[in-house]
Amino acid sequence: MSTVPTALRDTAAESEGRVLETRLIGLSREEFAREVWGRAPLLTRGVSDFSDLFSASAVDELVSRRGLRTPFLRVAKDGSAAPESSFTSPGGVGASVADQLDDTALWRSLADGSTLVLQALQRTWEPVTDLVTRLGTELGHPVQANAYVTPPQNRGFDDHYDVHDVFVLQVTGTKRWIIHEPVHPNPLRDQPWTAHRAAVADAARTEAYIDTVLEPGDVLYLPRGWLHAAEALGSVSIHLTLGVHTWTRHALAEQLAQSALALLAEDVEMRGSLPLGVDEPGDELALVRRCLVAALGEADPTPLFHRTRRSQARPAPMGPLAQLRALESLAPHTPVRLREAVEARLVGRRLATRVGWLDFPPSDLPAALRVLGGGTHLAGDLGLPFVERLLRAGVLVPAES
Repeated sequence: MSTVPTALRDTAAESEGRVLETRLIGLSREEFAREVWGRAPLLTRGVSDFSDLFSASAVDELVSRRGLRTPFLRVAKDGSAAPESSFTSPGGVGASVADQLDDTALWRSLADGSTLVLQALQRTWEPVTDLVTRLGTELGHPVQANAYVTPPQNRGFDDHYDVHDVFVLQVTGTKRWIIHEPVHPNPLRDQPWTAHRAAVADAARTEAYIDTVLEPGDVLYLPRGWLHAAEALGSVSIHLTLGVHTWTRHALAEQLAQSALALLAEDVEMRGSLPLGVDEPGDELALVRRCLVAALGEADPTPLFHRTRRSQARPAPMGPLAQLRALESLAPHTPVRLREAVEARLVGRRLATRVGWLDFPPSDLPAALRVLGGGTHLAGDLGLPFVERLLRAGVLVPAES
């Protein structure tokens, strides 16, 4: 186990606003990448105060005042999930929605010892949205956020592993975490712990790799596959889990295979029929194998990788009315910037982003490169028609002057 007793803040990193180093770990990014990432748990004590991100009052507001629907919340107790119908009800007059959260039912569930899981908080709570957007950009892997609200002396889930890495941020209360080494290292997304239920149960009865209590401000990093169970102690525990859905070599291999198959689809011989009456692949399989190996050598999965990566997360929120005001008042002195997490990439004369793609004439390429370089720019310096086009596309957004 890697342990950092206290936060070691990197002044330069903090000035650059790096979420990973300033809020989640007590190591430099380089140390974390070299010694921890995907390899071992990391427990960091007192790394940050998370009250600006989430709180008990945030839970109350989300549950009782935001009109959330499933699956933005689920309820669990002793390893079992409650049916959605047990904590939802119709929205009432003017809201023809049958599955909004029922705060009375949720209060009763919490009082009865159930854990409330607020899911996809990056879509419902602005401070978490901002954190997840920045962290996903820094890590280069998609990130989502859940909050777990557990009453005293209760656990929501039995020992299990996740198919994604997690950062556990203890917000309030305390929680005991028991960690065991993997029974199925580096699980893929379609290899859940339930496929290894017996092995997980056996491992959970052995000596723990980590048995510790998280207090407010502590962060625990767990690579995918590490077994864990958690139990609230003397008060209600609230923690955030940032799930990092890591790209894997297997995923890249799948994309390489898809790209190779696309090449083979253009080969007239490979599109040919197998012989009549064939019941064993035989020589045909040998031919296909040779052609496939050759196609793998020529295939380039990079475009598919970038398309898939762009589809795995959303860009930073954009206010439609603020965008409209920026268009209506567009002038040479209007400050604009690239929308965060839009995943913009210029290939030739095409700008591909999470909100679509745009082709540019050669005269606009210098402006496009300036935008991709980051920072704030005046519309007049980039060219008003260019800026208007990117504002309409949702690629540029107004910046504070």
